[in-house]
Amino acid sequence: MPYPRLIRNGLTPAEVEFIAENETITIVPLHRMGTLQLINGSYGPFKPPIKHQVPLWLALTLKRKQKCLIQPPEWLDVAYLRTKLEQETSGENFSDLPFRFMEVSHALLDCAADDVPQADMVRTLLKDLREVRQAKARRGLQAINPRCVEMNNLGMMELNEIRPFFTKAFNELKKLRKRPPGDSQPSQHTNSDQLGQSQRTGNGLSFSPSM
Repeated sequence: MPYPRLIRNGLTPAEVEFIAENETITIVPLHRMGTLQLINGSYGPFKPPIKHQVPLWLALTLKRKQKCLIQPPEWLDVAYLRTKLEQETSGENFSDLPFRFMEVSHALLDCAADDVPQADMVRTLLKDLREVRQAKARRGLQAINPRCVEMNNLGMMELNEIRPFFTKAFNELKKLRKRPPGDSQPSQHTNSDQLGQSQRTGNGLSFSPSM
């Protein structure tokens, strides 16, 4: 399925998830395995039930081959996510979540849901968090100015979604500031129309991984 033009100007959701697979995660091997000599380093030897820190992509590979259990990160927990959801709904600021929480949670719930306690509830809480944070991001983009847009604690996937719109809108606003005084009214009308169209397109950008 082709992606909208604005998304193609940045990374696709699949590319963002691919990069996130370099995150480190803990596994518990189910079988003895020797040292794995890989391009980016050596891992192992593995001996149950000793825990090991490995890249997410390696953990997912071993999990698919039924050679390990994956220990979910501390934040992929019902109590933790409920607390973050309460923070999101009770204030205008974004709660402090891991930078790649969307990508990592999507990968783990897709491949290793049996290793995540209360996986169905975790999915529901992540979906609710996602919707609340999307609404905040849309409100934040409405406050854009020629210098900056201030939204702290956004995750990588969230930043990737708003970057194409923000870049275009920011450049349009800078052009408006540089217009000669005598040419300001017609140019503002034209660029405002363009900016309005960009905002409608940008606000429609969405990536909702099926968890």
